[in-house]
Amino acid sequence: MASVVDIYNRVAQKLGAKRITSVDENSNLAQEINQCYSGLRDAALEEHRWSFAIERASLAADSPVPEWGKDNAFTWPSDCLKIIPPYPEDDDIGRDWVIEGRKIITDYAAPLYVRYIKQITDPNEMSPLFREYLATLIAFELCEKVTQSNTKKAGLKEDMSDIVNKAKKSSAIQSVAAYSPDDTWLALRN
Repeated sequence: MASVVDIYNRVAQKLGAKRITSVDENSNLAQEINQCYSGLRDAALEEHRWSFAIERASLAADSPVPEWGKDNAFTWPSDCLKIIPPYPEDDDIGRDWVIEGRKIITDYAAPLYVRYIKQITDPNEMSPLFREYLATLIAFELCEKVTQSNTKKAGLKEDMSDIVNKAKKSSAIQSVAAYSPDDTWLALRN
C-alpha cells in the first residue's frame, strides 16, 4: 500500500537526503515538502487527463439562474480540478457552455452530465508512474533550496521529462482514442 510518506521518501531519495518517518516530523525536508505537496499534486493532476483521476457526475442546476445570457448555471463538484468533455471523442468546440469561476453556464437543461479531473488525495488511487512523477516534480521544485546543486536540478529536470512522458503514455493507453474535431476550413473546402 502506497502512502504519502512513501512519496516524501522518494523525494528524499531523489535529493540524496535523509528519509523521513512521518509527514508531521520536525525536519526541514518534511516541512518543505508539506508546504508544496498539495499544490504540486493538484497542479500535476490538472495538467493531463490521467485515467485514474477521471470522474463522472450529473449536476443539478443552480438557483437562482444567471442574470442574463444563458438559462442555467451548474456548480462544479467540490473535488473537481478541471472539467473535461463528457466523452473522449467529444472534444469539439461545439459545446454550448462557458466556464466562469467554478460554474458552467449553459442553455442545457438539468441534469448536466460532465466528466472531470478529480482531486485525488489517496496515493493508492494514483498510478505508480504518477506517484513517481509527483515525487520527481517535488524534488525538482525543492532541489535548489535543499541541495544548492544546479547539476542535480538539471538531472531532475531530465528525469521529470522522461517520467511524465511515460506516465502520460501509460494513462493514454488505458483511454479511448480522442478524435480531432473537423476543421471548419477544411470541411468547407471539401
